[in-house]
Amino acid sequence: MQNIAQLKLFTRMDLASESVLFLESNKRNGVVADHHGPNGAASGGEGSGPGSPNSGEGSSKGADGTELMKKPIGLLDDKLKKRVRKLSRSNSKDGVLGVAGTPNFVSPHRKWKNSRRSRNGYGRGLPKKGGAGRKGVWGKPGSEVYDELDEDPNDPNFDIDAYNSTHNVELKEIVPQLTEPEVVKKLEAIILEYYEHGDTHEVADALDDMLPPAMKPLVTKTVVAVAFEHKQSQRELTSVLISDLYGRIVTREDICAGFDLLLANMSDIILDTPDAPHLLGNFIARAVADDCIPPKYAYQSDREDLDQHGQSALVRATTLLSMHDGWGQLDNVWGVGGALRPVQTITQQMSFLLQEYLLSRDLSEAQRSIKELEVPHFHHELIYEAIIMTLEAFNESTEVAICELFRILDSTCIVTPEQMEQGFRRVYEDMTDIVLDIPLAYSILDRFIQRCQRAGSFLSEALIKDIPTRGRKRFVSEGDGGLVKQINFRHDL
Repeated sequence: MQNIAQLKLFTRMDLASESVLFLESNKRNGVVADHHGPNGAASGGEGSGPGSPNSGEGSSKGADGTELMKKPIGLLDDKLKKRVRKLSRSNSKDGVLGVAGTPNFVSPHRKWKNSRRSRNGYGRGLPKKGGAGRKGVWGKPGSEVYDELDEDPNDPNFDIDAYNSTHNVELKEIVPQLTEPEVVKKLEAIILEYYEHGDTHEVADALDDMLPPAMKPLVTKTVVAVAFEHKQSQRELTSVLISDLYGRIVTREDICAGFDLLLANMSDIILDTPDAPHLLGNFIARAVADDCIPPKYAYQSDREDLDQHGQSALVRATTLLSMHDGWGQLDNVWGVGGALRPVQTITQQMSFLLQEYLLSRDLSEAQRSIKELEVPHFHHELIYEAIIMTLEAFNESTEVAICELFRILDSTCIVTPEQMEQGFRRVYEDMTDIVLDIPLAYSILDRFIQRCQRAGSFLSEALIKDIPTRGRKRFVSEGDGGLVKQINFRHDL
């Protein structure tokens, strides 16, 4: 019953709002009724008011006696009229409401209640406070950063010191100082990248603003320590880097201080790099030859603050500087690494390496020497020279040693299968010339390949199948009386 009463109440309110809107529109146009008489005068002007004698039960009639409109029963009070205007204004943008009793009818009060627009009837209908005005919400995220607290100096709890400390603030740029482990870590990354591109100017640009003056000796210490764990070509790059950084990033005193740090820690470095004194002596001698440090630094081998390992490093540097050939030969103290050497030089070093291995039969030393050559693209020449040496020796012990070397090189991936096969096929192609110097080359090669096949699977099936054999080129038969045969023979090459 209560719901029915509410529905009737709001239905009346809806009708009243329509009547008020109609009267206001006619009042603005100067017309009271919708219909005019035949003379164009407004009819029913005297009976249009609610209290006029012509008004019946909420209606008025014109001159011809027809009913013009239905009026509300009574005047609306101010409070109800204000509420009706509020309802009509909030629902004016939604179109005409449905008629009561129809399927699309929505009660005005319910539509107003469920509306998410502003309650005051103004604005664009957006949520209040940007959606941050719900219960239990402190506001938009980040709004507390920009909100300024209004502090009253007359407040008894006002703290003048706290107010001055928060308002009289002077911001200054502070560059954090790097610790020694952080500097060493960054230097190692820069040096490893330098080994890839070889540009000393890029390294200098990276170190220009990174190092404080007190940590510049760490440059020499770190670059030499990293070079201990790399090959000869990287050590040559390290010596070039020290020479290029001299005068721009580090001074002569910084380089000497860096070498002092390495000499003092030589007993710990030698645990990881057994030949560290020998290598450090080469670095010191090369720095003297490049005019980075004075020569007297290398001749102080009797320093009491150094242990025997540090003194041996200085003795190595003194020996190199005292050679009669002069300091010019120190430019090649690390050798010429990689593919920069001539082919004849690399071939000669490989020949010396194989001869030393056949005398010592030391596989580990042979592997180290092959790695130091730094020519993985030229390992097929090593295989070729080893097979030729086996054919020339005509000795079973040499065949066993070379076969074991090939097996170790394949298992440790020092020589790739492609380089191994390329070396064998080069021998296959030159067998016609080799057999002129070694008549039994075909039989020795066949026996050696069978031995390698039994030793391991480092030779492919196609390579074994393509072993060259020496065919018998017989144009004259022994039983034909020395006559040349008139038919063609197929020669197996």
